[in-house]
Amino acid sequence: QVQLAECGGGSVQSGGSLRLSCAATRKEDSNYCMGWFRQAPGKEREGMAAIWTGTNSTYYADPVKGRFTISQDNGQKMLNLQMNSLKPDDTAVYYCAALRTTGSRLLSGDYCYNSLSTFAYWGQGTQVTVSP
Repeated sequence: QVQLAECGGGSVQSGGSLRLSCAATRKEDSNYCMGWFRQAPGKEREGMAAIWTGTNSTYYADPVKGRFTISQDNGQKMLNLQMNSLKPDDTAVYYCAALRTTGSRLLSGDYCYNSLSTFAYWGQGTQVTVSP
């Protein structure tokens, strides 16, 4: 069982920065694909960034590439999303999610990103609002 809880959302002006964090309770002897999603009003949920905890390999969706950075803090069991150069289009509820991975094969961030639809564990979401 994995429990996830996001924090760090809020309101910021265009061009500003926010840092989201996700506290994760999970099995210490397993690796995970972890990711950040967002859903804006009237739009479908979309994946933003993914990371495989085994190697810290990351992958980003085009809309956030170069602006957002996903990272993990193993000591604190935290998943972070540093968001810079925010735009009004980034306004959404942001969720972190996790998928436990098994086996000895090394995985990659893009494998995790392409597996986002299968993520089993989700946080409750945190609102990010970017004003013009």
